[in-house]
Amino acid sequence: MSNNLKFTAAHSSTFYATLRKRVDAYFAGQGISTHANGAMWIKAIFFLSGYVLLYGLILSNWFGPWVMLGLSIILGVFAACIGFNVSHDGLHGAFSARPWVNRLMGNSFYLLGANPYVWKLTHNVVHHTYTNIPGHDEDIELAPGLVRLNPEDPLFSWHRFQHIYTFPLYALASLSWVARKDYKKFYQKQIGQHKTPTHPRREHINLFVGKGLYYIAFLIVPCLVLPLAWWQVLLGFVAMHLAEGLVLGLVFQLAHVVEGTAFPLAHGSGTMPNTWASHQLQTTANFAPNSRLAAFICGGLNRQVEHHLFPKVCHIHYPVLASIVRSTAAEYGLPYLENKSFGSALYSHYRMLHKLGRPLEEPVKEPVGMSVGAY
Repeated sequence: MSNNLKFTAAHSSTFYATLRKRVDAYFAGQGISTHANGAMWIKAIFFLSGYVLLYGLILSNWFGPWVMLGLSIILGVFAACIGFNVSHDGLHGAFSARPWVNRLMGNSFYLLGANPYVWKLTHNVVHHTYTNIPGHDEDIELAPGLVRLNPEDPLFSWHRFQHIYTFPLYALASLSWVARKDYKKFYQKQIGQHKTPTHPRREHINLFVGKGLYYIAFLIVPCLVLPLAWWQVLLGFVAMHLAEGLVLGLVFQLAHVVEGTAFPLAHGSGTMPNTWASHQLQTTANFAPNSRLAAFICGGLNRQVEHHLFPKVCHIHYPVLASIVRSTAAEYGLPYLENKSFGSALYSHYRMLHKLGRPLEEPVKEPVGMSVGAY
């Protein structure tokens, strides 16, 4: 495996130049910014204020334990939606032309118990560059050895059942993030095959102070102000993160580990077989592209094709960009992968887990236990 990958400069390299020219022409012709508009600000305010309101209602002690448990679960969903709709755009520099606004919005990631600096390293740098490349993109290395998300991973006997046990594991993703993942990634010498830089001292401080404040806000403060036993507070905390983790895990996996997406390998020289833009089209899929609800909740991550090609464009513009990307991809004979609903994408991911849990030579029978629904 080559540590220094580079993408080929084939004839299709003109695809991205043409696409960028057409997208730039759209924004110039409409006289609008690539950043947030009024609708985007309304979304951000809705999810941020909802998060604060839910947290306040839990601490108000106006409700019984069961209602507070329900509010904790809803709070977890709102936290995931902040990650999708606010933090993600801010961390990509897509929210505003003003860097300080992007930093502010990106720092909303602390509300999820996550570290924005670590995310930018693992997601913006590694995942967006080496999407679905085994050994490089750690987003397809969920619970290594336990879950097999790409055909290059070793196959073990228990993988035969991964289409059953993987979905509950997604719910644990947020708890792992809060308690373990950020620390681990921060102190790794490399992420995938990408060597991590020397971290500024302030980022060491931000990591521990940010985590500490989060633990205080969601574990210590509730124990001090609510007439609940410590285990009840812990139960609410876990329930919140199970909801958050399930939402986060499903949305991210439905973009890259579904039928039709590729897991390309480099040639012996370390050169990928396609250009970077062509690679993104082959490894990324949209879901529920025409669902307003999916767009509102997922922050444009249901249109991952557009996001991977234009990560610095605010997701509020993706529906318009989609027609430009689709037509240009067709013109160049490139794929444009899409599942029409959340249910069909979920089922496709389920089938992929089922397929990847078996040897290539074994026929894949139709798995049972899943149904396709509309979003």
